[in-house]
Amino acid sequence: MQESQIKSILKDTFGFNEFRLLQQEIIQNILSKKDTLIIMPTGSGKSLCYQLPALIFEGLTIVISPLISLMKDQVEQLHEMGIKAVFLNSSLSYDEYQHNINLILENKIKLVYLAPEAMMTQKFLTILSKVTVDCITIDEAHCISEWGHDFRPEYRQMIEVRKLFPKAVLCSFDCNSNSESSAGH
Repeated sequence: MQESQIKSILKDTFGFNEFRLLQQEIIQNILSKKDTLIIMPTGSGKSLCYQLPALIFEGLTIVISPLISLMKDQVEQLHEMGIKAVFLNSSLSYDEYQHNINLILENKIKLVYLAPEAMMTQKFLTILSKVTVDCITIDEAHCISEWGHDFRPEYRQMIEVRKLFPKAVLCSFDCNSNSESSAGH
C-alpha cells in the first residue's frame, strides 16, 4: 500500500493532516495482515487504526464491540464521513437487521459492528462464509479477561473465529486507562 494513498484517505475521508504517534505504524501492520495487539491511551485514535485499513481492504472488517451505544456512535460518525458501515444488535427491528444483513451480503458495507454473542451465532458465521473477511477487530479487548471467564464467554471463543477466517488479520484494541486522555483522532 502506497503511503500517499494512506495519507490521502487520512486527509480526504477523516479530515486529518497528520497521524498521531504510532497510528501509521499500526495501520501498516494491519494492512500487511500481521495480527496485532494495540494498547493506546484513551482518545489517542485507536479507531482510526482499524477504520482506515477497512477502506483499503477489498472485503469486510468486523468490529467486535461490547456495548450497543459504542456501536451506534461509531457507525453514526462513519456515516457522517461517507463510510459504509452498519451495526447488528438488539436495538434494530427485524426489518432493519435484515436490511443490514443484505447490505453485507451485497458487499456494500466496509465495516460491521456487533457483539461477540452475535458474532458466534451459526447464522452469522454462515453469512460471513459468503463474503470476504479481511479484518477482525476486537475493540475493548479487556472484556476478554477483566471480568472473569464467565462474564461474556463468547469473547473467549474468538480464537475459533480466527480459525474460520485464517486469511483475515486479527486486531485487538484496548485503552490504557492510566494514560492521559487527549482529544481528536
